[in-house]
Amino acid sequence: MNNQPALSKSLKVYQIVFLGLAWMTPMIFFTVYGVAYDAAGGQMVLAYLIAFLAIFFTAYSYSRMVKAYPIAGSAYTYTKKAIHPRLGFLVGWALLLDYIFSPIIAILTFGIFMHTEFPSIPVYVWVIVMNIILALVNIVGIKSVARISGISVVVQILFISLFCLFIIKDIATGQASSSTLFSLHPFLASDVPFTTIFSGAALICFCFLGFDAVTTMAEETIQPKRTIPKAIFLIVCIAAVMYIAISYFTQIAYPGFTFTNPDNAAYTLVKLVGGNLLSSLFITVLIIATFTQGVSSVTSVTRFLYALGRESVLPQKVFSYIHPTFKTPVVNILLVTTFSFLGMFIDLNTAVTFVSFGALTAFTFVNLSVIAHFYIKLKKRSFTETILYLIFPLIGAAFIGWLLTLLNKDTLLIGVAWLTIGFLYLFVKSRLSAPFVKRDRSKVTVPEK
Repeated sequence: MNNQPALSKSLKVYQIVFLGLAWMTPMIFFTVYGVAYDAAGGQMVLAYLIAFLAIFFTAYSYSRMVKAYPIAGSAYTYTKKAIHPRLGFLVGWALLLDYIFSPIIAILTFGIFMHTEFPSIPVYVWVIVMNIILALVNIVGIKSVARISGISVVVQILFISLFCLFIIKDIATGQASSSTLFSLHPFLASDVPFTTIFSGAALICFCFLGFDAVTTMAEETIQPKRTIPKAIFLIVCIAAVMYIAISYFTQIAYPGFTFTNPDNAAYTLVKLVGGNLLSSLFITVLIIATFTQGVSSVTSVTRFLYALGRESVLPQKVFSYIHPTFKTPVVNILLVTTFSFLGMFIDLNTAVTFVSFGALTAFTFVNLSVIAHFYIKLKKRSFTETILYLIFPLIGAAFIGWLLTLLNKDTLLIGVAWLTIGFLYLFVKSRLSAPFVKRDRSKVTVPEK
C-alpha cells in the first residue's frame, strides 16, 4: 500500500483562470510596451492579433492533450507520451528555461519598481524579501496561492478598464487625435512591413504565457479533463481582449506618441493619459501584479519539477517529495527559491531570453503531440477529426515554429546551447543506467506489446 502524500485536488475553473492570468500578469502589456512597440513598428493591434491566432491554435492543442493526459508535466509529458520519451525529455529541458526563469523575471521587476518607489533600499534587498515571501506562500498551499492570485487579477483588470475609460474620455472630449471610437486604421499595416509586425508578434507571444502553466496543476484540479481545457480558452481569450483593447484605444487616440526609453515608455504613456494620479496608481498596481506573478510562477515550476522527479528524470527522492501536512512539494519550492537569488546578478533581458526560447519550443511540440497521439496513434482520421487533429495543430506548430525562428540570433544560440547540455545529461544518464538495465533483463520476462 502506498502511503506517500499526494497533491490535493481542490482547484475549480475560476481558480485555475485566476492562477493562469496571475502567472500571465495582464499588466505585462505595460512592462513590455516600449520594446513591443519598437519591434512591431508601432502596429500593436495587428501584432497582438497575430500572436493571439498563433496562441489560440496552441491553446487548442493543450486542451486536447490535457484531456488525454490529465497529469502534471505539461509539454514534457505530452511529447514523451505521444512521440518519444527522449524527445519529451529535451522538450521538458527547454521548457525548464521558461518555468525556472519566470520567477526571476517577476522578482527582478518587483525589485526594480520597489527601488523606484524607495530609492534608499537596493534592488537586491527586495529580491531577498520577495523570495522568502514567495516560498512561504507556496509552502502553505495551493488554495492560498489561488486566493492571492484572484485578488491581484481583479485589481489589474480594474486598472486596465480605468486606463481605457480615461482614453475614451479624451476621445469624447476632443483631447485625443481621433474624434471617433471606431476606426479601421489600427488593423491596417500602412507602410510597416509584415515581417516587422510578425517579429513583434514573436516577442508579444511572451505576454500570453500563463495559459500553458495551468496544465502543471492538473493533479490539483477537480475534474481536470473538463476544468483545465475550459480554463485555458478563458485565459487566452480574456488576455487577448485586454491586450487588443488597450492597443486599439492607444493607437487611435495617440498615433503620434513617442518615447525615448523603451523600458519606461508605458509610464510615459500612462502619465499622458491620466496624469500623476493614474501614474501613481499604475506603479502600485504593477508592484502587486509582479508579486502575484512570482507566486504563480513558483507554483508552476515546482509542480513541473515534481513531475520530472516522479518520472525519475530528476532524482526521485528529492523532486517528488510532498510534505505530509501542507501537501505541497516543499523541497522543490526551497530549491527554486534558492535559484531565484540569481535575480541579484542577472538582468531582465537575459531572463526573458531564456523564457521566450523555452516557451515557443514547448508550444511547437505540444502541437505536434496532438498529431502524433490522436491522428497517428489513435487513427482519428474522419473529415472532422482530420481538421481537429491534423490541420489545426499543424497550423499551430508551423505558426509557432516560424515565430521561434524570428527570435534574435543570440537567443537562438543560447537555446541551442541549453538543449546541447540537456542532450549530454540524457546521454550520460542513459549510459550510467545501462548496466543495471542489462542485468535486470536477465531476470525478468518482457511482456508482449
